[in-house]
Amino acid sequence: MVDPFQRPMFEPELWGLRGKEAELAALCRRLGREKFAPRARAYDREARFPTENYDDLREAGLLAICVPERYGGLGADYRAYMLAAAEIGRFCGATALTFNMHVCSCLWTGELADALEMTPEERDSHERRRQRHYRRIVEEGRIYAQPFSEGGAAAAGVEPFATTARRVDGGWVVNGRKIFASLAGNADYYGVLCTEVREDGRLRRRDTLYLAVPADAPGVTVEGEWDPLGMRATVSRNLRFEEVFVPEEEALMPPGVYHRAVLAWPHMFLTLTPTYLGLAQAAYDFTIAYLRGEVPGMPPVKRRMYPTKQLAVAQMHTMLEQTKALWFRAISEARCHPPKEAVMRAWAAQYTVMENANEIAQLAIRTCGGQAMLERFPLARIYRDSRCGSLMLPWTAEICLDRLGRAALYEEGERDDA
Repeated sequence: MVDPFQRPMFEPELWGLRGKEAELAALCRRLGREKFAPRARAYDREARFPTENYDDLREAGLLAICVPERYGGLGADYRAYMLAAAEIGRFCGATALTFNMHVCSCLWTGELADALEMTPEERDSHERRRQRHYRRIVEEGRIYAQPFSEGGAAAAGVEPFATTARRVDGGWVVNGRKIFASLAGNADYYGVLCTEVREDGRLRRRDTLYLAVPADAPGVTVEGEWDPLGMRATVSRNLRFEEVFVPEEEALMPPGVYHRAVLAWPHMFLTLTPTYLGLAQAAYDFTIAYLRGEVPGMPPVKRRMYPTKQLAVAQMHTMLEQTKALWFRAISEARCHPPKEAVMRAWAAQYTVMENANEIAQLAIRTCGGQAMLERFPLARIYRDSRCGSLMLPWTAEICLDRLGRAALYEEGERDDA
């Protein structure tokens, strides 16, 4: 029996992976096969946060995957994390998606921030504060969330965040609301993006703050029901902040630095894609096992001899390989101040992954037939989990196409005014 889930998504020698990349991907693949996959159905049906999976991530040291080694972490860089996260996505999409929200607090404050220009004062402040946050993750196993969306255009980078921070002695007072807040009620800290209110009362994007708000701080509440189409185990309920005091030392970045990071590191918003690439791989892998008669718990009936099945698998394989190739190229180009062509490729990769993941899931269901509708098999969950990937801000499918079209036809500063 051939178990496709034992195979790497990216074979290290063929894809030229570095040692740490291959090791971390293998670790996540093993955890996914042995631990995450058997639990995924129950988490989905109950819309329950994957607490046991996070216990396994903590025990394996993966909560600190992007904490630099000098602070006690595993020291994964951007590409190493993306490859590891894709393997998690193969086995539990909700775990991979929420894990990304946690890891971003380390990735953004680590590798990405190190490449930014800062004043000596900003650099000293950032170094002191990130040690505080890293220590919580490495020594205490704390979980950070990343509430982003507010229901407006702020998450797309068009407007300032409506969640505000008013400076007071020793810190800030935060007020606002975040929707679709993954890990709501299950994280220890919320990495809240908010806008500092200046004396004139105006909100400006360059005044964005990135603050770690303790989950048990007075004024923090989790509200609303959670019964979505897919990604049910993310438990992405709403967060409300009412006069929440946040000490100055809880800043994850110095004031204004987050806005600089957005401009300098566009690939920071590509970190949602590994989850959906993993789902695409999982749909393909299940289809292969099903047609070969090798799905555990099912009679060993082969269906691979039918030309219609072979044609469908060929179509799925081609689409998956195209998606993986573009995505791998895009994440390999991630850097501070990338050229225009690399940014356009990142948008194209985001669009392709999010659209093709669900298309491959649809093909898998059609190819496997009626059995695919049964909830005891993963295809129904994979289809639902992948369906709304194209809606994920800040790079929805429509935003990616809009930016790609304009970037292809206009150079910087060009206008059509007479």
